[in-house]
Amino acid sequence: MAEVIRMPKMSDTMTEGVIVAWHKKVGDKVKPGDVVAEIETDKAVMEFESFQEGTLLYIGVEKGKAVKVDEVIAVLGKEGEGYQSLLQSNGATTREEAKQESPAPKITPGGKKEPVAPPAPPVQEAGRIKASPLAKKIAQDAGIPIAQVKGSGDEGRIVKRDVERFMTEKPSAPFVPAVAGEERFEEIPVSQMRKAIARRLAESKFSAPHFYLTMEANMDRCVEARAAINEVNPERKISFNDIVIKSVALALKKHPQVNSSWLGETIRIHHHVHIGMAVAVAEGLLVPVIRFADQKSLSQINEEAKALAAKAKEKKLQPDEMQGNTFTISNLGMMEIDEFTAIINPPDACILAVGRIAKVPAVINNEVKVASMMKLTLSCDHRVVDGATGARFLQTLKSYLENPLSMLY
Repeated sequence: MAEVIRMPKMSDTMTEGVIVAWHKKVGDKVKPGDVVAEIETDKAVMEFESFQEGTLLYIGVEKGKAVKVDEVIAVLGKEGEGYQSLLQSNGATTREEAKQESPAPKITPGGKKEPVAPPAPPVQEAGRIKASPLAKKIAQDAGIPIAQVKGSGDEGRIVKRDVERFMTEKPSAPFVPAVAGEERFEEIPVSQMRKAIARRLAESKFSAPHFYLTMEANMDRCVEARAAINEVNPERKISFNDIVIKSVALALKKHPQVNSSWLGETIRIHHHVHIGMAVAVAEGLLVPVIRFADQKSLSQINEEAKALAAKAKEKKLQPDEMQGNTFTISNLGMMEIDEFTAIINPPDACILAVGRIAKVPAVINNEVKVASMMKLTLSCDHRVVDGATGARFLQTLKSYLENPLSMLY
């Protein structure tokens, strides 16, 4: 018996999906586990496997089209089996039924049908300027637009004396060539990922009362420690972002109020540390999660962060790799950004914006020296985190970054 295939809910926040590609065509045999299509959700492009066996009788959604979760996208059954009544009973229409009909013909008073004429294409008219060949030649040599000269000949024809009079009357008039510009624009459809980002960040920005705390950290010792670590193990080079992730994770263990979520009636304080790591992709941001970051070494964090970032850029992250974050870090230091503020990533109560490490004059032990400084900006949900709580967290984080050996004990 024929069965409908519906758009699956492939992530907890998915409301619709876009068919990126069909891996089967009508008439193909399908077995359980076969990849039928690739579907773009609000977080990634994922393979959709069949749980049924049969022949693909009908495909109801073209490549590139968005479909709401649980709507019919295809029909699977026995070869040659009818499926129209099945579609109707499920409220689906075939692509042929969905096509727009041509405009109905008009009915004249005499009862005759007038065919509807297609809209006429726009017509461009070009005016011809009447001027003698000599007048045109003189005007061209003098750099005068002939259209600006008033003609005195028959029917307004421009002759030699008109050009000469124009040159005499306006000797200093500069010639400004006309600019033939063209207004153009491009519109691109909003992807499922961009829709989800827009929805979630708008909800966060306008529902969570944000406030911001900024602090500078002297990264001189951190720079030295990183160089020493990478010299010992050059095959697996630790990044500053790895060090920031580890430092944040340890600081969160000391300030669990920052590692929390607003749930409306309750505040959930997490005793585990799952760090969300914002990764820029072509269509926005993805946030893969490094779980139990406080318990992992720098090399483990480095390996996991690189693997997750690569999967994010290829849109191959699985839903469980983007869920469960208790705190998020957004680092734009590699793009030479000094400082910025980030919008909190729900359900977190805070997000840390990390700027670049820049050599600047700094007062150290009452002396002005050149130091490697990095700015950290903490965005806080004031429903959960107060200013003093956020400030103490930043002080602890700064201490770890300025004394990286303290992370070892």
